[in-house]
Amino acid sequence: MRAHTFTSSDGVQLAYDEAGHGRATPIVLCHGLAATGEQFAADAAFFAGLGHRVLVPHLRGHGRSATPEPPTETSLSIARLAADLAEMLDDAGADRVHWVGNSLGGIVALEMLPARRFRTLATFGTTYAIRLPRIGGHRVIAAGHRLLGGNALAALAARTTSRDPAAQRLIEKMLREVRPEVTATLAGVLTQYDLIAAGEAADIPVLLLRCGEDRLVNAGLGDTLRAMQRKPNFRLVDVPRGGHVANLDATDAVRAALLAFWSDS
Repeated sequence: MRAHTFTSSDGVQLAYDEAGHGRATPIVLCHGLAATGEQFAADAAFFAGLGHRVLVPHLRGHGRSATPEPPTETSLSIARLAADLAEMLDDAGADRVHWVGNSLGGIVALEMLPARRFRTLATFGTTYAIRLPRIGGHRVIAAGHRLLGGNALAALAARTTSRDPAAQRLIEKMLREVRPEVTATLAGVLTQYDLIAAGEAADIPVLLLRCGEDRLVNAGLGDTLRAMQRKPNFRLVDVPRGGHVANLDATDAVRAALLAFWSDS
């Protein structure tokens, strides 16, 4: 893949990777919290081989992208991440794209919907709203690092995220690389958000992959599905063997669902 960097409008150096030169609609594959663009490297090569240009961002504070100093809930807000990714599309000269977002990569895409940069939107491991006590997320992450240490916490999180050994190894590698203060700050940001209205307002084709092994996210999908299943442009597809990062442990099923969705759109 070809590596690119640019400077965001608030002065942070950000990175993204690019595969393919095809004329078909460009695809963006966006990772989630505490991952990197490496999560989607194999998928980028696959879709590039089918004639697509594929962009794979590294969110600020992750992978090859820099971290704002100090990392705060403002400098790592959902709105700021969305601005970064719109600026990435501008830097890449990509107008409207097929967006695939996992977890935080889907949340940020929902924030971007009013800008109309997507031809389609697909998410997995993403619920459109979370309403948890503000005391939660960041304190849990910080306590885990204090009690277990970063390496042990990464290994434990990898084993609970996927049953697939190869996926576990990659997840653990990515988790070891992310700064704990970035993960903790974003966990705080993500305890309370509501982007259901943005999803309801969208008039583009929208796909939600419900992954059978992603039990925590599935438990929070009720409000999302009640709102979205009334819409004719919304499609729900079950991926029974998929975990939270289903492209790594249910790869063929996720790719097939995306290709069918794009073909029908």
